[in-house]
Amino acid sequence: QLQASGGGLVQAGGSLRLACATSGFSFDAYAIGWFRQAPGKEREGVSCISSSGGSVTFLASAKGRFTISSDNAKNTVYLQMNSLKPEDTAVYYCARTKYYYCSAYSSGYAYWGQGTQVTVSS
Repeated sequence: QLQASGGGLVQAGGSLRLACATSGFSFDAYAIGWFRQAPGKEREGVSCISSSGGSVTFLASAKGRFTISSDNAKNTVYLQMNSLKPEDTAVYYCARTKYYYCSAYSSGYAYWGQGTQVTVSS
């Protein structure tokens, strides 16, 4: 299972830290990714962290602003989002990959959390 939390309403330029608490599988055997979906838009990959701790940011607009990290002791993955913009408004989902490596595509993920709403006001 994956439980996303930490969303909310923030002003442009502000920060939020999302958390994805996981359970029911070996945390060190899979990668965890963050995706987002804005109203009327396709779901897009934001970032991913592999079981070895390597990370990748898929979303060009997130580079330099968003940082993914993990706490293996808590089986939790975080997405620190700084300098938020109104266009970051979306429902953010965390997901577990089918294999140990990251994927930029939804098809690469087997299990999804319920999503957490992030709203950035201008």
